[in-house]
Amino acid sequence: MTASLVTPGMQVSTVAKCAAGEGTIEVDGKIVATTIGVFSIEQGFGVVMPQKELVSPVVGDTVICEIVKLNEKNGEAMILAVEGKPGSIQPNHLYGQFHVTGIVDRYMHQTADAVRRRDVCRALIKEVEPVVRIDFRERDDCGVLHAICPPCGENLIAHQDGDWNVKCETCGYQAYRALADNFAAGWAELDQGASALNNSGKRWGSAAEAMFGKGPSGRATFIAEDVREDGRERTYFRFEGEGGGGRGSQRPRHSPGCKLFIGGLPREIGTDELREMFGKFGDMSDCIVPTDDNGANRGFGFVTYSQKSEADAAIAELDGNKINGRRIGVRDADSDDKKGKKGKRKDPEGAKLYIGNLPFKATEEQLREVFKGVGTITGLNIITDNAGKPKGFAFAFVKEKDKVEEIVKSVNGSELLGRKIRVDVAQQKKRNNNSGGKPEKSSRELRAMREEEEDSKKRNRRPRPKKD
Repeated sequence: MTASLVTPGMQVSTVAKCAAGEGTIEVDGKIVATTIGVFSIEQGFGVVMPQKELVSPVVGDTVICEIVKLNEKNGEAMILAVEGKPGSIQPNHLYGQFHVTGIVDRYMHQTADAVRRRDVCRALIKEVEPVVRIDFRERDDCGVLHAICPPCGENLIAHQDGDWNVKCETCGYQAYRALADNFAAGWAELDQGASALNNSGKRWGSAAEAMFGKGPSGRATFIAEDVREDGRERTYFRFEGEGGGGRGSQRPRHSPGCKLFIGGLPREIGTDELREMFGKFGDMSDCIVPTDDNGANRGFGFVTYSQKSEADAAIAELDGNKINGRRIGVRDADSDDKKGKKGKRKDPEGAKLYIGNLPFKATEEQLREVFKGVGTITGLNIITDNAGKPKGFAFAFVKEKDKVEEIVKSVNGSELLGRKIRVDVAQQKKRNNNSGGKPEKSSRELRAMREEEEDSKKRNRRPRPKKD
């Protein structure tokens, strides 16, 4: 039979033609390859001979690896070769994981302070199942063998200067690496290994502690443009209070009345949707919907126009409009009205009614139809949650204040979409004359406050010592 190159999982024959041999298995009467190689039938057995010998690392082996992933307290390295075992490494043993405590005999704040991506290292195999785990700390010949300068891409050399033990002769970059004895020497024998520059067991000096204190962003290194090769405009990290300019210089200034605040946004509205909504009124110099740590919007946004007339047109057109069931508010971001200095918003004229037991699918038009011929609706608001979903009740304002009791009797119990709605005069919040005009707390709020006070007393109560 003619030999052919096969890959794992490929059907190479059937049990009618041969039996499963080396590099194959039988699955439902099919002969399937388990490795990359050349398939042939020899003496009635289907065999896949690998083009290169496959090797599997075992505990105690030494491997050459390249750092490919770094987290704060752990990392991952791609195993390039097993020393003393030439051949190809199987996929399940291709990557080794390590912890920050297994890099060097010093306290490291994070893994990137001792190794960097693209560093070539020697490591010791500690475990192979269920995942490969490697260690750089136990032997002096384990650690970084080769490293390049992050800013300029040149090779780093071993150079002791206080806390730092590597240096770039081209740009002057200095840093710390967990060096192996043969760092930057290939396979040459050294009189004194480079691991002596790791200062094992010593405390960090003031220069390193000052850098560590700034956090990961403060000690990040930007790759040089000729190495990065992506053409993006580079932005640099700056700590608050460092560098020129104050708060006023962090954002471009705008003319009075050109910046708008948009409140009541549904959670699914982002910056792109807000820009599309407000872009028809004029050129915008800024548009943003702030988000929280989970990426969800915070329910409001800002838009800045170049002309005040454009901002006024947006307010007139969109203020009070409904988006996905939520009524948004659009106003001047710099006005005192935003801060509540011009008083609260006035309710529509008329008596306020509460409408409960509403179907979730009920619309304003259907509600107005219920009051048709009974009372004149001057305002209607179906209450929704933060996601824009109706909460099952609404408030309506009727013009006929003197006939409010008759209107309630007429529409209370009316059927709407299969449900009988409940209509009553909305209760006004009572004012406490002794609290400066502030509304009194409801009985539910007072009960919750009492329960919280009782819980705090239970938590603070110390257990009595047991008597002998």
